[in-house]
Amino acid sequence: MLEKLKNIERRYEEIQHRLNQPETYDDVAASTKLQKEQNQLEPLIETYRQYRAAEKTMEDAELLMNDPEFRELAKEEYEQAKEALARLEHELKLLLLPKDPNDDKNVIVEIRAGVGGEESALFAAKLYRMYSMYGDARRWKTEVMNLNETELGGIKEISFMIEGEGAYSRLKFESGVHRVQRVPETESGGRVHTSTATVAVLPEVDPVDFHIDPKDLQIDTFRSSGAGGQKVNKTSSAIRVTHIPTGTVVECQDERSQYKNKDRAISILTSRLYDAECRKQADAIASERRSQVGTGMRNERIRTYNFPQGRVTDHRIGLTLYKIDQIMNGDLDEIIDAIVTADQAERLQSSEGN
Repeated sequence: MLEKLKNIERRYEEIQHRLNQPETYDDVAASTKLQKEQNQLEPLIETYRQYRAAEKTMEDAELLMNDPEFRELAKEEYEQAKEALARLEHELKLLLLPKDPNDDKNVIVEIRAGVGGEESALFAAKLYRMYSMYGDARRWKTEVMNLNETELGGIKEISFMIEGEGAYSRLKFESGVHRVQRVPETESGGRVHTSTATVAVLPEVDPVDFHIDPKDLQIDTFRSSGAGGQKVNKTSSAIRVTHIPTGTVVECQDERSQYKNKDRAISILTSRLYDAECRKQADAIASERRSQVGTGMRNERIRTYNFPQGRVTDHRIGLTLYKIDQIMNGDLDEIIDAIVTADQAERLQSSEGN
């Protein structure tokens, strides 16, 4: 590990040297790439230098322990440095884990009502509100790309973009089936019902990174449908895009502009196809070992929201929190932090076992 860190530090110093040369900035693309690489390496280099400083402190303290006059002070300093060294070594191992190339990307989130009829659609609307509030708290931008509502204010299906630094790294574990247990708003009998909604989190994909042949697309227009009233669009501006080789279909009808709906539909389609390809590759590489945390298979129940008991349980890591109101208002960090930590621990164990 230390030899690897020395090589990374040499690379970091080389980048710094190149960025100090005036001619570097003649090539904007190259200089931007170097600055991005420097920013990515900075936390690792800073931690590595703290590690070396702690190592030096331990060595100096060990020498001083031979002097009776400084023995006690040196021993205390030695123990503190030893603790710091163990902590920093663990941090370095985490920082050296392979980075998900999509972590810094914006995301497209798709929520669909599942089992439970209208109650499921109302729960889907609650989930959209939860993620929107989480995004607002982190100063991310949320934009609806496609929306299919019910007359009671529920959501049959919604696709929305969340733009912000590290959006995918924080939300990628939200994919899967979310289950709700509560007394439905649509019923007066007071019985607790169970409903579900499905969440898919897709990284936004640059067309340069993932190309779709226009000849593989079938594009149809149709009249928007809605919950009624003012929301119904009377013009045929809704767009349906079908990727013929895979049969993947995306509809967009939230905008009145046919062109905007087409752009959004193709953006969602690209992300879906890219996500499917990534999953196929991951399955091929790790077919013998299924991650305990993972990024959520579409049919995997990942979380239960039990309103009568005021609890939320994430089944992948066995975490239960009795703060359902705060969570539904977007306070997701405690859950997400725990899942990220569990994923890091699993990947660290896997890397040390190889």
